[in-house]
Amino acid sequence: MSDSDSYVLVLYYSRSGSTREMAAQVARGVTRSGLEARVRTVPAVSPTTEASEPPIPDQGPPYVTLDDLKQCAGLIVGSPTRFGNMAAPLKYFIDSTSSLWVNGNLIDKPAAVFTSTSTLHGGQESTLLTMLVPLLHHGMVLVGQPYDHPALARTRTGGTPYGPSHLAAGDTPATLSEDETVLCQALGERVGRLAKRLIGEPS
Repeated sequence: MSDSDSYVLVLYYSRSGSTREMAAQVARGVTRSGLEARVRTVPAVSPTTEASEPPIPDQGPPYVTLDDLKQCAGLIVGSPTRFGNMAAPLKYFIDSTSSLWVNGNLIDKPAAVFTSTSTLHGGQESTLLTMLVPLLHHGMVLVGQPYDHPALARTRTGGTPYGPSHLAAGDTPATLSEDETVLCQALGERVGRLAKRLIGEPS
């Protein structure tokens, strides 16, 4: 895999737009590393056995495929919190990746996570930690947010060593604070940089 055809998959689910905005900033950071950021989402889960979403979204990025995941050089996953865990649509997709697990397609690829909550103590850290568990099962190399980044120490909104977070509160819940924006971009750049090293490209 060469630098020119390598990409980091930024995979997210969003309802209000907050996690989508985080994904955009994460992707911007990936691009700074010199790799492509491939942004993908997942459809909502239907309460019935009938598919309730069109095969292609009306707007926004395309739905993710197993091939998107199989061929990526790195993975960054984002979700709003749902009772301290990732949202069901994202979990539903991850539960469908057993074929990639059997074949070891994601082993040794860097992976990271990000989340958004409507309250400061609404489960940001538990969501991030539980999102990392299936990535460990896939044999991925987990990437966090080191404290040598000044924004992590000074933030009064979102931000954790487990990955970026966003406090989606107030009149404009999808508006990231300056520190949240910086941390999202920093994580994207870090994963991209590590992906390049792991595939043998100069960083």
